[in-house]
Formats: sequence, C-alpha cells, structure tokens
Amino acid sequence: MEAKATGKYLRVSPQKARLVVDLIRGQNVGVAVDVLRFTKKRVAQEVIKILQAAISNAEQKSESVDVDELVVSKAYVDEGPRMKRIRPAPMGRAYHYQRRMSHITVVVEARESQS
Repeated sequence: MEAKATGKYLRVSPQKARLVVDLIRGQNVGVAVDVLRFTKKRVAQEVIKILQAAISNAEQKSESVDVDELVVSKAYVDEGPRMKRIRPAPMGRAYHYQRRMSHITVVVEARESQS
C-alpha cells in the first residue's frame, strides 16, 4: 500500500530541490524527517510538509498501517512553470532571467514484514 503527496508551484529551482530530495529517498520516514530537520537548505522545510502529508495520506488510506514501518519509496522533483523577468542593465539595456518553480512528489510505502 502506497500513499503520495505533491507540493506544486514551490518557489525553488528544481536543481536545488533535488539536492534535498535525494537525501531521503529509500529512508525510513522517521529517519527522513530527522535528516530534513537538520538540513541547512530552505526547501527542506517544504519537503518536511510534503512528507508529513504523505504519511497522513497513508494513515487515511488504511487504519492498520504502522507509521514506523513506512519507507520513502519514491521522491522526485519535476520542473514547474518559469516566471520570466527583466532586470535593468547599463546603457538602457535589459537582462532577461527566469525564476524557476518546482513540483515535489513524495511516495511512502509500507515496508514488507520479514518473517
């Protein structure tokens, strides 16, 4: 049984978000929350919210799910739309730049009991 949560239109570039999401992929959810809590990246707080939403979705799907047995099975970052901006430059010119957005998806899955 798996549960998914997605955060859309987050104002962080996908490249920076992937650095944080790569830390939790394959981890137990308790360990993943601890890793994110002590990560010094701004996007880590957003990823914690998404991970907690995925855990809540798993609890809603099945009453018998044990939160301690959940594992982050998939975690990935997709690129969202870009906001195109213009910055004034010397001599009447303009510098064009883009502000990137991200869609972050976290999937948690119950670890199969080893007997």
